Amino acid sequence: MEKKSKQTFFVTTPIYYVNDVPHIGHAYTTIIADALARHNRLAGREVFFLTGTDEHGQKIEKAAAERGITPIELADSVVTRTQNLWQALDISQDFFVRTTMPFHEKGVQEIFRRMLAKGDIYKGEYKGWYCVSDEAFLPDDAPIGKDGAKICPDCGRAAVVLAEPTYFFRLSAYQQKLLDHFEAHPDFVRPPSRMNEVASFVRGGLRDISITRTTVKWGVPVPDDPAHTIYVWFDALHNYITALGWDWNRERFEKFWPASLHLMGKDILRFHAVYWPAFLMASGFALPDCIFGHGWWLKDEAKMSKSLGNVLDPYLIINTLGPDPLRYFLLREIPIGLDGNFSHEGFIHRVNSDLANDFGNLVHRTLNMVQQYFGGTIGEPAAEEAQDAALRAAFESARTAVLAHYEDYAPAKALEELWAFIGLANKYLADNAPWKLAKDPALRGRLARVLWQAAAAIRGSSHLAAPVMPGSARRIWDLLGETRSPLDVLYADFRFDDLDPARPMKPPVPLFPRIDLKEFLAGPAAVPPAAERPAEPKKPPKETTMDIITYEEFKKLDLRVGLVLKAERVEGATRLLKLQIDLGGEQRQIVAGVAETYAPEDLVGKRFTVIANLKPAVIRGVESQGMLLAGIRDGKAFIPFFEGDIPAGSKVQ
Repeated sequence: MEKKSKQTFFVTTPIYYVNDVPHIGHAYTTIIADALARHNRLAGREVFFLTGTDEHGQKIEKAAAERGITPIELADSVVTRTQNLWQALDISQDFFVRTTMPFHEKGVQEIFRRMLAKGDIYKGEYKGWYCVSDEAFLPDDAPIGKDGAKICPDCGRAAVVLAEPTYFFRLSAYQQKLLDHFEAHPDFVRPPSRMNEVASFVRGGLRDISITRTTVKWGVPVPDDPAHTIYVWFDALHNYITALGWDWNRERFEKFWPASLHLMGKDILRFHAVYWPAFLMASGFALPDCIFGHGWWLKDEAKMSKSLGNVLDPYLIINTLGPDPLRYFLLREIPIGLDGNFSHEGFIHRVNSDLANDFGNLVHRTLNMVQQYFGGTIGEPAAEEAQDAALRAAFESARTAVLAHYEDYAPAKALEELWAFIGLANKYLADNAPWKLAKDPALRGRLARVLWQAAAAIRGSSHLAAPVMPGSARRIWDLLGETRSPLDVLYADFRFDDLDPARPMKPPVPLFPRIDLKEFLAGPAAVPPAAERPAEPKKPPKETTMDIITYEEFKKLDLRVGLVLKAERVEGATRLLKLQIDLGGEQRQIVAGVAETYAPEDLVGKRFTVIANLKPAVIRGVESQGMLLAGIRDGKAFIPFFEGDIPAGSKVQ
């Protein structure tokens, strides 16, 4: 694509309607744009990232009248909802445009004058079905409701017949020019399925469109004809030019235009892929490189919208977990061209599996061993061996793939590739067993090499994850003793082996705590103080016989070979050990009542049977994600261990 040769990157979100309550659907577009903006900054390009709010139109006018205030007073009072959410999501926009800004009105009027003088705008009368909610005339093929009124295909509301004098834009004159551009630039609209939809629509014939209103007063006045206001979509689309500084910051405009990427939901693709390029052609502006119509996040298989009452509040997640788990989930779960169905269960599974188990556990284990074995400073490692070189080579290969996917606007694939490397780093740590090396003073240099290698892998992984999870990447680099932010180190300047082994590292802190679904949905207020809880029911007497179960019931147990990677005592408990277990491709934390029989160091490297599909439980404030099997004698637990090198995660039958 042409954008890759450019040294600048100009990315936009649509400007969000100021009367909407921002939800996860809005956040999704903006998080995509932010991740791509951060990636391009790290790639060494000058970036301009634009977002903002659309503040004109009939809905604002009506809502303000109902409150007894002016439209601008309403806009001023609610625009902060979007601005505050972007701040909470760690969005790094370079400019936040409001269509009520004076430079925008002036710019839109000047562009209108140019088109009028050229003959691409002319005056006439329009009559058609009009959706008040979406402020758009409906297409001819819009469905008809029971009462004979046409139904808006986007919001589902009944439209009204509207007839008024209007100015038209001569869209029909640009049909062939648009088709020629599509053919010459096959990546102009992405993904390819959206290009096919847009091209098919244009080939079906374009009619001139109404671009002014006399029934709406809250908008940009038509120059020299103030009885008309400019149609909200004509007004709003031109923010991409006016906010960049077309007629007030010429140097910036010439540096960044044409836009590299316009991002929007697929429901407004036609406005961006048909009307907008036609407007630009008529005004003599170059066309953007790419218009990307991403899919929707659905709830209960329906698009999220305030009118349907199924929107999801991002603050439910942000206030509990911070922005990065939400940013990661939205960009990792689906490719940006497809629809996704949001569920809290799916979100929590992804956070617990990818962030807590895979990445968080790797960081925590590595830094904990650096503290335990070296007091926080690794020191000079032994020479690199073959398996160390293989991990470094795997990182370089993963880095090439991750950056290529970011360049192709495919963050889901980039994260998939990155997490495959994180899995390799976890395996490297398990295979080299630093807890065993620590037992032999003669192997201290090798121990230093293994932990340095793991720390370097963590540093590199967080650098590649920084566009998506900037806050977490900053915290990880700080724990590793880095004085710089990963967002300040260009890809070209990053080296896997730049981690200074003499630099002190900090003790680990929980980066991605595991989440319990019920507790998460209930929230802290749902858990009453102990004094207010009902009394615990008395336990029935112990049964002397066991229930008989069927073989089918027994098969529900997922019994696996668990390899102990780390063991330590649970603070304040005499019988409990906290074990980090390798189950073959994933790590688990298990709390076991075996401290009276085994010292922690006796269990490291041992293999035994674990019930892997037991519901997690919290014991003495520590989450246990499984159960080991042991025999009980005189109240003490004795574990049957596996002899030989049976792989962790093997099925036990």
